[in-house]
Amino acid sequence: MDMITRKAYAKINLGLDVLRRRPDGYHEVKMIMQTVDIFDTLTFKAKSEEGVTLNTDNSELSVGDDNLICRAAGLIMAKNGVNKGVEITLKKRIPIAAGMAGGSADAAATLLGLNELFGLGCSLEELQETGVKLGADIPYCLMGGTALSEGIGEILSKLPSPPQCSLAVAKPDINVSTKFVYENLRLENLSAHPDIDGMIEAIRGGNIQGVADRLGNVLETVTIKEYPIIDEIKKLMINSGAINALMSGSGPTVFGIFPDEWTAGAAARELEEKNFAKQVFVTKFI
Repeated sequence: MDMITRKAYAKINLGLDVLRRRPDGYHEVKMIMQTVDIFDTLTFKAKSEEGVTLNTDNSELSVGDDNLICRAAGLIMAKNGVNKGVEITLKKRIPIAAGMAGGSADAAATLLGLNELFGLGCSLEELQETGVKLGADIPYCLMGGTALSEGIGEILSKLPSPPQCSLAVAKPDINVSTKFVYENLRLENLSAHPDIDGMIEAIRGGNIQGVADRLGNVLETVTIKEYPIIDEIKKLMINSGAINALMSGSGPTVFGIFPDEWTAGAAARELEEKNFAKQVFVTKFI
């Protein structure tokens, strides 16, 4: 096999709670992660000379050794003694710096892709052990679907898929630093925490209204204060028929859960017409 193509799916957080800051500086979290049908496409082509070459259609991205794709490729190839090289082509669709794990999804697709391309035979658990060295979201992105994420994000428990629904996803024209958000999170000042356990029960019971009622993200207390447009997008979605809406991850992307695709599409068009967001999608759970 000389060439393969893989999709790297974005994620949203149906619930995101931060429990404490650990002595090592990491934060312990309790989150419900969900894959959505927004994806980057990566093509991997083996080459005889050693090294990793990355090409992309997005000029905002570095194609050097600092890119997570290159780091993931270099790590798995070195770990498994691969004496060939690889040329990787990335078609970017997941918004950048958006709270949707786009970089982690690309790194996960790279680990999966090179495992297949070079016939390395690594198990999912082995790939996750490699991936967590590069980022806490990568083990989840390797697994995908619906999951409870704990620890720093690396302790994963698979959950049933929630009932299918339509989503509008909007990323305003701002980039948010995850590091800034966590550094400015004041856990002692939080007056409420998302009901993660209740959401798990709603998911298990196939109750999309119960899921929507329990959407919550403690990082909104930081990001919305800095970027009020996030709250405006949430309000527009709800006023346009969303059952509920929430910021994903550290932001600034907002998603709304809608009863049908037509209503989600109408909200997406209104967001674009009012210039609330440059990147708007109508999508679904994967």
